[in-house]
Amino acid sequence: MTYVDTSDISAQMFITVLLLLLIIAPLISLGVLRLFQSRRKSGLLLIAGGIAVYALFQIIMYLIEA
Repeated sequence: MTYVDTSDISAQMFITVLLLLLIIAPLISLGVLRLFQSRRKSGLLLIAGGIAVYALFQIIMYLIEA
């Protein structure tokens, strides 16, 4: 058994993955679930919310890097 070296992971990459796992992915997966439950409006709103959070995060990361 070997150890995995995680020292090369930047803070930005960690935050990106954390945001993806905690906010964006659940919104999109709940949206798909609502679509399967024939709740079209709430499903599309959840998916749009996930996409909006992702876009907002990309804008913030671009402004931080500039």
